Amino acid sequence: MIFNFRIVSDGAANFKREIKIDAQATFLDLKNAICDSVGYDKTMMDSFFICDDNWEKRKEITYEDMDIDSDQEAWLMDDAVLEDFIDDEGQKLLFVFDYMTDRAMFMEMKEIEPGKTLKDPVCTLALGQAPPQTVDMADFDRQMDAKAAKAATDLDDFDDFTPDDEGFDPDELAAEGYDEIDI
Repeated sequence: MIFNFRIVSDGAANFKREIKIDAQATFLDLKNAICDSVGYDKTMMDSFFICDDNWEKRKEITYEDMDIDSDQEAWLMDDAVLEDFIDDEGQKLLFVFDYMTDRAMFMEMKEIEPGKTLKDPVCTLALGQAPPQTVDMADFDRQMDAKAAKAATDLDDFDDFTPDDEGFDPDELAAEGYDEIDI
């Protein structure tokens, strides 16, 4: 059986990859295929997360055992076989390729090809430039500071808000089932 994954990233415009891989391959094989398709260093710490339909992380499959005491079971990429974790078209995954900034690629299993096998993974579609694998932390901090400043400025728009603005009526909210707020 062959799995066909579509991969996109919100960190790079027009970036898309599609990888075909045998269902009996490991997550390490998938990681290596992704890294080969985007030119990333394969030795960097990263993880796959099996997600629900809302992209909430459910299971982590990591490159290296981090030896952290946890109640959660840990899976390693070189031991975790794809078909043991993925069995439906539409399955969502995250590939976190930069732990320092929590940057990730969004993956979806687009197609299952039953009755076929594939010796080595193949990148069948490569569009756009991948986001850089790592970022300069000083540059990243400046970007985060700029986003925080913009958010603070956006919140300043609410400083002059009073309950009488734009027909705000706390009794109307209470009638709609909202608790009354002391203002």
